[in-house]
Amino acid sequence: MGDLKLPDIDYGALAPMLILFGAACLGVLVEAVVPRARRHGVQLGLALLSLVAALVVVILERNTRIVTIGGAVAIDGPSIFLQGSILLLGIVSLLLIGERSIEAGGAFVSQAAITVGSQKDLRQAGSSGGATEVYPLTLFSLGGMLLFVAANDLLTMFVALEVLSLPLYLLCALARRRRLLSQEAALKYFLLGSYASAFFLFGVALLYGYSGGVDLASIHAAVADPARSEVLLFGGLALVAIGLLFKSAAAPFHVWTPDVYQGAPTPVTALMAACTKVAAFGALLRVLYVAFDGVRWDFQPVLGAVAVLTMLVGAILAVTQTDMKRLLAYSSIANAGYLLVGVLALNKEGLSGTMFYLVAYGFSVLAAFGIVSLVRDAEGEATHLSRWAGLGRKSPVLAGLFSFLLLAFAGIPLTSGFTAKFAVFGAAVDGGQTWLVIVGVITSMLLAFPYLRVVVLMWLSEPGETTPAVSVPGFLTSAALAIGVIATFALGVVPAPLLDLTNDAANFVR
Repeated sequence: MGDLKLPDIDYGALAPMLILFGAACLGVLVEAVVPRARRHGVQLGLALLSLVAALVVVILERNTRIVTIGGAVAIDGPSIFLQGSILLLGIVSLLLIGERSIEAGGAFVSQAAITVGSQKDLRQAGSSGGATEVYPLTLFSLGGMLLFVAANDLLTMFVALEVLSLPLYLLCALARRRRLLSQEAALKYFLLGSYASAFFLFGVALLYGYSGGVDLASIHAAVADPARSEVLLFGGLALVAIGLLFKSAAAPFHVWTPDVYQGAPTPVTALMAACTKVAAFGALLRVLYVAFDGVRWDFQPVLGAVAVLTMLVGAILAVTQTDMKRLLAYSSIANAGYLLVGVLALNKEGLSGTMFYLVAYGFSVLAAFGIVSLVRDAEGEATHLSRWAGLGRKSPVLAGLFSFLLLAFAGIPLTSGFTAKFAVFGAAVDGGQTWLVIVGVITSMLLAFPYLRVVVLMWLSEPGETTPAVSVPGFLTSAALAIGVIATFALGVVPAPLLDLTNDAANFVR
């Protein structure tokens, strides 16, 4: 027997993931040994410190271009950029989660809700000590996302998919003030996510049968020089794409999104809308651009039809919504369609524009959900649109910020939404996908209606008896809102630095 040769491991390239997984494991120990009264501060500090440390390492490793651990992980321009984006957005998400970690029997309830008058929450919060397990769960999920965008073989990608998904299933069930709605959402997410994971794994098996390997380089080589039936290739690609499109919230795999967004605690919804979307599209970009570039003419029309369906479903159904979180959920679905337009450009500009869009949308949607979490009364969040009537009279500053974010979602100039749409649509035209751009522009105009309806409702309607008082945001929520709104404005006015960064990062290693 020959000596067993272990694969070379670049620990510097893997350090961001190792930091998050290590901090998450440490957080589990904190739950066991730290007194309940001190647990929240320790967990929040540990989580924020680990995210900042991982972000610093990503910045230090920004010039690394390497495939490590026997080809399982690729650290290149897109993975470095997307990992940095996930960590930045994760820090903002954690600020929202930290603000709302005072618990009422285990449910997310903000400090602001207590100031509105829920003394019952205050008594229960004092006795429960808070559901601080949200912090290690969040770190495990974010660590899985970092691995997901860097995975260079499909089995590693599957493991990362499970690592990022399982904590999210648990986090979605933590809003026990609305226990039935939250747990129903978590169960639906878990069951449908399990089906999507099964599709993904079956696709991996078919692609292994086609190429003789599960790493993306082997699949790329087999596509270039086919030796087996293409039924295995296209069947495997279709099943893997289903798993990735489910996480992306693309139609017709979007059905979980409105219910889960509505039922989950709002900070968790913000985490999913921003960070999970970056991870899902990062993995989709790597699979399509690295492994299946040789069959682009075969999958482009099919995924183009998925993009059109996604944009239409998101835009049309958003018009009919009466709940703010469901409205933002359908907005997220439509934005997944616009991102697919950038992906299907299949050129460097498409890759660059898609990465820019992910960052721009992430900051905007985090700030939007942060504001939604502040519109509440003693019974909890007031997400029905009728409750937002006349909100501009009661809290003009927050209503003004929310109006600005809605205009960004609509793609109005001088916001990041306009720049991001311009980037992906321009790349798609260059890539010969003008038909997708036409549908994108039409659905963008259609989607502007529900956004503007909310703006009119807040500013031109009289406050009703049921219009809630807007809570005064705490320091952490204020910081998250400031970061999100400033980023939305800055990326609309001076987008060049980030566009240059995404352009420089838009090269995969094989």
